[in-house]
Amino acid sequence: MCGRFANDAKVDELIQEFVAQGGDYRDWKPQYSIAPTEVVPIVRERQNKETGEVSRSVDPAVWNFHPSFMKDSKRPQFNTRIETVATNGLWKGAFASSRCLVPMRGYYEWTGEPGHKQAFFLHGERPMLAAAGIYTARKVDDEWEVSMSIITREARDASGEIHDRMPVFLDRDVWDEYLAPVRLDDDGKQEMVALLTAESEKVASTISNYEVDRRVNNSRTVDPSDASLIEPLEAGADA
Repeated sequence: MCGRFANDAKVDELIQEFVAQGGDYRDWKPQYSIAPTEVVPIVRERQNKETGEVSRSVDPAVWNFHPSFMKDSKRPQFNTRIETVATNGLWKGAFASSRCLVPMRGYYEWTGEPGHKQAFFLHGERPMLAAAGIYTARKVDDEWEVSMSIITREARDASGEIHDRMPVFLDRDVWDEYLAPVRLDDDGKQEMVALLTAESEKVASTISNYEVDRRVNNSRTVDPSDASLIEPLEAGADA
């Protein structure tokens, strides 16, 4: 799964990295501890119905997938299993037509017993990873709210050493195909699942992990702007 991640890139850096024309999230500040229900940058493409022009942008989204037809829930919907993203009634509509990328520096996982869990930071070879996601929009107090979920898969390589699930990460050579604002039929959804499975396998082999300070364990007390949260824990240090 992915229940906490870090994104230390500024909006201009995200626009450049993902070749986006612009963004509507200028008040975003890098964060090193992002938990479900927080607002984060996503990358998506939309097509102008009048001109047919497709634009890619960096936009804010709540990390808690909440379509208009779903009643309020105390349990946030922040991860979507790749095994059911194309068939489950909660996810399949968004997967067909509202796909996005969720930029991140890396994500956290834990091992050990409750109260004594050791935190690990998992990251790639490049400063920025792109997780496949889906998004939806609903009216909240007369304003449109975009929300999203990160697609996960069975973990591989170093990720599997820490947890049995991991985000579906994609290399830039498939970003265009995944983000394309076209509606997929049932066959198209299955083909997209196959693409995500194969391509994320490649990125999984590049993921590494290291221990970090246990103060990241509590999302309510940790300072999300503290860059030292993703620093490797010194050998023998008592966290």
